[in-house]
Amino acid sequence: MSEAFIAHLRDLASAFGALSARSMFGGHGVYHDGVMIALVIDEAVYLKVDPQTEPRFRAAGCEPFVYTRQRKPVELSFWSVPESAMDSPQDMKPWLALAYQAALRKANAAPPKKAKARKAAAKHAAAKKVVAKKITAKNASRRKPPARD
Repeated sequence: MSEAFIAHLRDLASAFGALSARSMFGGHGVYHDGVMIALVIDEAVYLKVDPQTEPRFRAAGCEPFVYTRQRKPVELSFWSVPESAMDSPQDMKPWLALAYQAALRKANAAPPKKAKARKAAAKHAAAKKVVAKKITAKNASRRKPPARD
């Protein structure tokens, strides 16, 4: 990845705000205010989308970033940018804003699978405690009183 391309992306973001980039997965993660809003791979920009913003990207002819894992395609929630946005900070600004909004919603949402797993684990732990108490009580009632002399 060329530093020149990252510099070009920062120039395109001048109407939006400061961006930082960190190397990751053979490309770069692009951040605004500490939130990842874009992925740069092979000098192509993919912006963060969610169910609210994806229709705008789709309507503009953008496509999702797809990679292959274990011979199966995996689609990420990062979509390409309209070609016109790569030419002007004013054209790029609304797309970066959409990506930032999507990233903020993602960052502020509780991960549904993890939340469900935590709830199930807590329920399981509580059930184990109840069973342990019942076993202890049952065993206590079976004990014979000490013999008296």
